[in-house]
Amino acid sequence: MESRSERLLVALLLQSMKGTSQKDKIIQLNVAGFSNIEIAELLQTSPRVVAQRLFETRKKAIKARR
Repeated sequence: MESRSERLLVALLLQSMKGTSQKDKIIQLNVAGFSNIEIAELLQTSPRVVAQRLFETRKKAIKARR
């Protein structure tokens, strides 16, 4: 169970990302250490959508390094 302070921090993080694309929110939450399931719950989407967005991002990053 999440503590009250964790919920507050998540609320503040999401508020600071207002107007940001879903993909960018997913990336930032992933970097912050949230799991795909947690990100999906926070953004009211499915873990599959989160996984797909992260996969696409990593794929583009690998292509850009070549």
